[in-house]
Parts: sequence; structure tokens; C-alpha cells
Amino acid sequence: MPVMPGFLRRFFAPRWQHSDPAVRRQAIARLDPADVEDRRRLERLAADSDSEVRRAALACFDDPARLVGLLGHDASRELHERLLDLLIGRAGDTPLAFRLTLVERLHDPDLIEAIALQGDNQGLRLAALARLDDEERLLKQACENGIAAVRQAAAERITSDTALTQLTRRARRDKQVARIARMRLNRQREDAAEARERAARREQVLSALEQHAEHAWEPLYAGRYRHLQREWEALPDVPTRSQEQRFHEAALRCRKAIADHEAQHHAIAAADQRRDDADETRRSLIEALEDTLAGLRQGEFIGEQDIASLQSQKRLLANRWQTLSDQHAPDTTLSERYNAALDEYERILAAWQRTETQAATLKQALEARDVTAIRDTLAALDWPTDLPAPALLAQAQRHLHDQRADTSGESTISAERFASDMSTLDELLDRGAFKRASRLHQSLRQRLEQLPDDARRQHLPALKRLGAQLAELRDWRGFVAGPKREQLCHAIEALADDRELSDGELDRQHRQLVKDWKNLGDAAADRELSTRFRAASDRIHERLAAWREKRDADRQQNLIARQGLCEQLEALIARPDPQADPDVLRQIRDRAREQWRRFSPVPRDQAETVGQRFGNIRHALQMLIDQRAQEIAASKRELVEQAQALQNDDGSASQRAERAKELQRRWRELGRAPKGEEQALWRAFRGACDNIFAARENERDDRSQRARERLDAMQTLIERLDAWQPESNHDASILDTAIAEAEELEPLPQGRRSEGMRRRWSGIVRARRERLSRLAVSEAIHGWQALRPLLDAHLQADAKALAGEPAEEVEGHDSLATDIQRAHRQRNALRRDPPEAGQVADRLARLRVHLALLAGSQVSRDDEPLRLAIQVERLNEGLGREQSRAEELHGVLAEIFATGPVPPELWRREVGELDLQLSRLAELPPPT
Repeated sequence: MPVMPGFLRRFFAPRWQHSDPAVRRQAIARLDPADVEDRRRLERLAADSDSEVRRAALACFDDPARLVGLLGHDASRELHERLLDLLIGRAGDTPLAFRLTLVERLHDPDLIEAIALQGDNQGLRLAALARLDDEERLLKQACENGIAAVRQAAAERITSDTALTQLTRRARRDKQVARIARMRLNRQREDAAEARERAARREQVLSALEQHAEHAWEPLYAGRYRHLQREWEALPDVPTRSQEQRFHEAALRCRKAIADHEAQHHAIAAADQRRDDADETRRSLIEALEDTLAGLRQGEFIGEQDIASLQSQKRLLANRWQTLSDQHAPDTTLSERYNAALDEYERILAAWQRTETQAATLKQALEARDVTAIRDTLAALDWPTDLPAPALLAQAQRHLHDQRADTSGESTISAERFASDMSTLDELLDRGAFKRASRLHQSLRQRLEQLPDDARRQHLPALKRLGAQLAELRDWRGFVAGPKREQLCHAIEALADDRELSDGELDRQHRQLVKDWKNLGDAAADRELSTRFRAASDRIHERLAAWREKRDADRQQNLIARQGLCEQLEALIARPDPQADPDVLRQIRDRAREQWRRFSPVPRDQAETVGQRFGNIRHALQMLIDQRAQEIAASKRELVEQAQALQNDDGSASQRAERAKELQRRWRELGRAPKGEEQALWRAFRGACDNIFAARENERDDRSQRARERLDAMQTLIERLDAWQPESNHDASILDTAIAEAEELEPLPQGRRSEGMRRRWSGIVRARRERLSRLAVSEAIHGWQALRPLLDAHLQADAKALAGEPAEEVEGHDSLATDIQRAHRQRNALRRDPPEAGQVADRLARLRVHLALLAGSQVSRDDEPLRLAIQVERLNEGLGREQSRAEELHGVLAEIFATGPVPPELWRREVGELDLQLSRLAELPPPT
């Protein structure tokens, strides 16, 4: 099919597709929207390039639903206008319910905003308003919408402070909207202030917890931590992630400090328990030595074996005592008992050594029966009277006694002492003390023969009974000791053959076996077993020789380290710091004790000496700690007294709280008092400080309550004055009364709310003063209007006088104001002696320009010099006292009244401008 040329296509094309917009516009009238094809053509024409064609095509559509379907990103302005006319009811007859459903489908904010502003129904506007989200559009609706309910609904949806502030300024004519904006703005500001207060309180609690985590331990440390933790958990707002992390870190440090203190407390308790155990062990050692010494005193005689056994026991006791002293210092009472037992031991040992020295001399004297030599030797020996004598010494004493025998016979031996020793023997048998009981029983058997017959018959049955008990105890010890010796012998032989044990464990088990063997004494003694035991022991000694050499070297090094530690501590004690912290000294003491234990063991022969030296040092260091602690306690007692006196001080609670903080700072710097006194002083000091801070909180609460009451009263006054509008100039007294009330409420507390109140109050007062000033001006003008009949009478009289007729006196009335009465008389006088006509014209022109200045009107270029002159004159007159606008207007009107005589032509030329300026001045501002 051949292609039709372009001009033919244009010639035969339909009219609605014609290239001429006017032809297409005319073709629209022939299209029927009810026809499907015509409706499609109209839809295409609705998107035509010509605006008039688009407008004509869209005018054919009465169904807004179809136009809603035509909306898109490139929708034309005519489409929006036609759809707006249909939806707001300006065109067409679409039912309201259908229009409401179409509004729900719209997404064009400009179209929705126009519907909300121009809709013919309140429900339609509210539906469109509900589709708006932009605060700028909501602000426009709240200020410009013609329906109050829509304005209020829009105001309710505005939330930002900036938009609410603009709404309070722009919604002056709608008091309800302005009130909603102010209430919402104030509420949001109060909420923001409360949120800031809560955040500040959370930050304060968090800072207090972090500071508490850095503090040293004090008696109420854990309680303070729990209190801060409860305060943190009681805060209503949610902390930030950083705050939560800071809280957990501070809480972790606090719990660590508490755990460390509890661990230290447990360690101290354990150390105390170990010290008690050590004291109990020392007590048992001392009792064993005291029992041995008492057994020597109660025996029949003292032999070499007794002295050897005593020496061995003393060495073992001294080693054990020194080991315990290295760990814990001995109690004073136990030390005294130990020293007394050692003194007794030294006394017995010295007497024994003197006996051994003089034994040969005494033996020769006995063989020669030389009484004088025996007596001199016994005097030189000076054997203690409370100890049984050795065999040789007893023989010498009996020899002398036989020589000095008299009629009294054996009077030195009394039956009472024999009975007492019988009771002691009974107690020893009950306790199982076999050695002492055996010695005492042998002594009693020998002394029984020396008693008188009556006493001998009296004590013989009891002595036999006790001898039977002693034999039974001997049999039982032999029965038990025999298998025990076999067991110990096999155990030490097995230990000597064991090659897997370490040297230290081998030495420990060897010493224990030797101790158990010695504890058996002579019970079930067997030479073969003793030989086997001694041989195995010697093998162990040979095996441990190298290890013992190394141990001795280590002990020597430990001894040197202990001596160096003692020298350091002695230097510290010799030059103590008068301001030393007892806690630091306690740490030095504890660390010195730990180092002392670490440098253990030391050589036995020097352990006691260096141990006593360290004990003396520790005692001196403890005395220094106690002295410094007592000094701190005295200082803290003074702080407690100051804090208690501060509770009743006459100063303000805030000042007392600051002074209490200074006392707390000094308290922390002092250190700790003695343990028992520190808690009591702290409770007293903390109680006084708590009372001071509680008084400060009460004062703050009272001050806050009074501040809130002043704010509420100021808010009420502002609302009352905002709702009041002056009706006349006489209402100025109401404004003055309100200002006086506001001055009584000052000063308001610092804060945004107070600043906002002051700004709002200043604006309201300024607006009311302006309205009162305008009312005063209006009243002055109304008063001038009441004088127009009298002014007209003066003008008629002026015209007659200027025409050559005699000057007439215009009569006034007594109700005129003073200045008007004076102007009235001046006008009458000027008719009798009229000035030049030019002067009158210049004066009226000057007064006209003055009125224009008061009304704020523009003046002509010719009157510009007058305007400048009048402004300078006003400034000069205002230096002394500034006139109000009404007073200045009243003065100008009085001068107009006094100016004359005025020609009728001049008055007619000026009166129009004067009335115009007066009408402008008489306009009142709208109520705000």
C-alpha cells in the first residue's frame, strides 16, 4: 500500500489531531466522554502540549476517579487544577463519600495540601490533613486553614520545637491553636529538661560509682557500692551503651576491691588460725618440758641418762619453737613460760656440770671419810635443794647426815610430804606418765622405811596398790611397744632401701621414725632391734650427706637474707617518718613477714638468735604502727567533733555541706586508725556527715518547691495577662498591678523555662503597653472630634474677622480641659490682633507635618525640612522627660485649636490632610 504524503495526512487527519491547537480545542466539543473511543481521545488531549487544549479536554471529565488514574510524575498543572476542583466540590457533583475514598488514594503532597486548604467539607479537609506528614505543610495548615478544627488538628500533629515556636508566632489570631502550640512546646521543653535532669542524675551516679571504685577500702565500702548500684537500677531512663559499659567496668572494679578485701580478711583469719595452732603447739611443747623438769624434781635421784634425755628434749623443743617463731611471733605469756623453762633447764644443767667437775674430789673425800672436805665440796657444788641429788652427792649428804644425827632422828622427812607425793603418783598414773610415775614410786619405796611405824602402816596399802597400777602400766607399755618397735624397724629399713623418694621427703620420714622410736623410751627395749634401727639410720645419713650440705648452704644464704631484712627494718625503725601512713607500715610488716617465711630454714644454732632479733623488730614496728594509728585516731576524733559541731552551725546547709566535704577529704588523707576504733569513729563521722547532707537536700527540696511555686504563679500570671485585652486607657492600672505581681515573684530560678517565661512576659507587656498607648491616642482623637463644633464656631468667627467684620468672642464651656481652655482664649485673642497670613499658613503646615510624623506617614519633598526640624525639636524636648504619644498628640491638637485666624481657603486645603492623619492615628491594632 503506498504511503500517503505528509500534507495529505494532515489534510485528512481528524480534527482532534489537527496541528492547530484552536482546531483541536474546537473538536473537543464534539467528543462524548460517555463513548469509549471519545474518552480515550479526551485522555490523550488531556496530555496535549497546549495548555488551553488540556484545560478544555479536562473540563469534559466529571469523574475524579478517572483523573486520579491519569496522575503521574509528569502530570500537568491543569490536571491538578481540574482534579482539585472536582475533589473540593467546586465543580461536578461527586458525592462526599466517594471523594473521601479518592483522597485516600492520592500521593501528591501539593494536591493533598490544596484539598486540606480549600475543601468544602470539614471531614474532607481532615482526611486530606491526615495524609500530610511534612511539618512545613502542617504548619501552613495550622496557620492558614479556614476551619478551626482543621487548624487545631494540624497543630496537634506538629512536634518539633522549631515548628512549634514558629506556630506560636504565626498563629496569633487563633488563640486555641497558639495555646496548643505553647502547651506542646512547654511540655516538650519540660520533658527535655526532665530528660536532661535524668541523664545528669545517671551521669552523677555513674561518676560517683567510678570515683568509689578508685577509693581505698573503708568499713562502709561495700554498703556504699550497693547503695550506688540500687540508685543506678532505680533510674527510669535507659542508659547508653557507653554508660552501660562504664557502669560494668566500675562495678567490676568495686566488686574486685570487695573480693580482695574479703580474701584478705579470710587470709588474716587463716593466719590467725595458724597463729592459734602455733600457740597451741608451743603450749604443748612448753608443757612437755615443764613436765620433764617437774619429773626430775620429783624423782629419787638424777642420773646421767636423765640429763641426756633432758638435753635431747630441749634441742628438739628449741628447733620446733624456732620453726614456729619463723612463721608466727610467740605470745608474750608463752614466751615468758618458755624463757622460765629454759632458765630452769640452764640451772639444772649448770648444777649437773658442777657436779661432774667436782665428782672426783667428792669421791676421794668420801673414800677418806674427810668430813671437812665433803662439806667444802658440797658447798662448792651448791646443789639446788628442790632437786633430787645424784647418787654420789646423795651418798655424801647421807654421810654428813649420819655425822650430825641427833635425837630427832629423821625429822626432816615428814609424813605430810610423803602423803602429798602419794597423791601426785596417783595423778601421774591416771595420766599415763610412766617415767615420772616410776621414779616417784621408787623414791616413795625408799622413803617409806624412814617413816615412823604409824605412818608406815598407814601408807603401805596405798603404796602397794599404786605399785600394782604401775606394774600394769609397765606391762601394757611393753605389750604395745614391742610390735611398735618391730614396725618402726621394718619401716626404717624399707625407707633406707627406697630409691624413689626425694631427699627432702626421705629426711622428713627419717626424722619422724627417729622421733617415734625415741618416744617409746625403754619400753620393750631390745638390743638387736636397736642395732638394726641404728644401722638403717646410718645408711640414710650417708645417703643424705650431700643433700644436707646443700641444705646447710641454703640455710646460710637464708640466714644472710634474714639478717639483711632485719637491718633494713632496724634502719626504718631508727628513723621513722612522723607522717607515715599506718597502712603503708602494715604492708611493710606483712611483706617483711612473707619474706621472712620465704628465707627459711636457717642454721639451727643461729635460728633462735636471729628469730629473737626479728621478733623484737616486729614488736617495735608494731609499736610504731600503733603509735601512728593512735595519732590518726586522735585526728579523726577531732574531725568527728568538728562534724558533730557543724550539724548545729548557724550557716546555710550548702555551706555546711561544703565544709563537710572538706572534712571528708581530710579524713581520707589521714589513713586508718586502730582496727576496733576505726569502725566506731567512721560510724560517728559518717552519721554526722549524713545529717549535714540530709539537711542540704531538705534545703534544696524546699528551694526547689518554692521555685516551682514561683514558676507556677508566674505562668498563671502570664496566662491571665495574655487573655486580657485593655479596652480603654484607664485599664493601665491593671497592667501596673500585674507588673508589680511579676516583680514580687522575681528572681525566678535559672533555666530555659524561666528565660522563656521572661521573654513571653516582656512580649505581652510590650503589646499591652502599645495597645494602651494606641487607646490613649484614640481617646485623644475622639475628644478632638467632640470639639469640632467649637472649632467650627471659631472658623466662622475667623472668616468674619478676616472679611472685615468686628471680631467676635466665641463662647466656650467649663468642661473643656485646661490646655484646650487656654487655646480657646488664645484663639479669641488672635482674632482681635491677627498675625500675618503667612505665619498662620506656616504654623498649620508645621502642625500637619507633626501629625504625619506621629501617624508614621510619608511627607512630601517640600515638607522635608519641616520634618527634620520637628524631629530635632522632639529630640531636644525628650531629653528632660519623654512624652507619651497621646500627650504629644494632645499638645499638637491644642496648638491647632489655638492657631488663627485661619482663612477658609487655607482650612479647606489643610483639613483633609489633618483628618487623614487623625484617622490613621485612630486605628487600633487587632487584639493579640
